[in-house]
Amino acid sequence: MPFGSQTIIFLMIIAGALLMQWNIIRYAIFLNGMNDVISAGDKKSMALRAAGLALLIFFLLGYLFTAIFGKPDFVMGGILFGGSVFVWIVLNIMFNLTDVVKNRTLEISEMLIGVIEARDPNLSGHSLYVRNLTKLIYKRLPLSLKSKINPVSIEYAALMHDVGKLAVPEAILNKPSRLDDDEWKIMKTHPIAGVQMLKPIKSFEPIIPWIQYHHERIDGKGYYGLKGKEIPLESRIICVADSYSAITMKRAYKDTKTYEEGVAILKDCAGSQFDTQIVDIFVSIPKKEVVACIPQSVEAL
Repeated sequence: MPFGSQTIIFLMIIAGALLMQWNIIRYAIFLNGMNDVISAGDKKSMALRAAGLALLIFFLLGYLFTAIFGKPDFVMGGILFGGSVFVWIVLNIMFNLTDVVKNRTLEISEMLIGVIEARDPNLSGHSLYVRNLTKLIYKRLPLSLKSKINPVSIEYAALMHDVGKLAVPEAILNKPSRLDDDEWKIMKTHPIAGVQMLKPIKSFEPIIPWIQYHHERIDGKGYYGLKGKEIPLESRIICVADSYSAITMKRAYKDTKTYEEGVAILKDCAGSQFDTQIVDIFVSIPKKEVVACIPQSVEAL
């Protein structure tokens, strides 16, 4: 075979090997992100994903072996290069489909939360606001804390944190004045009611404690008596976002408060009700970014 032809074949195989290496990197990153409440699978699916990664590595080794020790012709070179392009196309389709599924699932969840909150005019847009604020806090976390949290999972926990209010009578939800002791006892059951509603969704198991304990206080005077680091980090984050939303959003039984007033209350309660570090992170966020988290449905009110 002429020298020029061998060079072209060699370059085709090397190009295919480089593309296959890129495919492996992208697929590994993709697998690393497949551990949230939407994309996490059972042991069988996890084994299949790992097998897929192993096969891609095996194919890459085949490219390198062929380039170094083999005597491939144009057909073989074309097959190897085309194979890596095919894998690249399939991975892109898979990534896009996964994004579509996640986006559609989130849209459906937001719609369901909207239906739940329609029962209580005081809650309109509250869960979306808490979700947005939680995401904002997450982005500002130091890497040591951020690495412990799955961003998609905490987003769903924040969005679903008040789902248990479906079990609270509308007379209590819509009461235009403060709740009495008996009514307050019923209202305080909403976290565990939410847990019971979400338990059948097996992939939601990791976020259930975050929802159940989002009303815990650092000083241990919350709903279940957990205190300090006993409270999940995710719950502590959602608690700050939830409380700021409750403080500043309009309610039938109280006047709305400004951003400055809300921040002042968070600071005053840091170390007793709220995690001081999370409050410090929240108050360091520029006001315009916090205001931008307000859902359009709330802005229109």
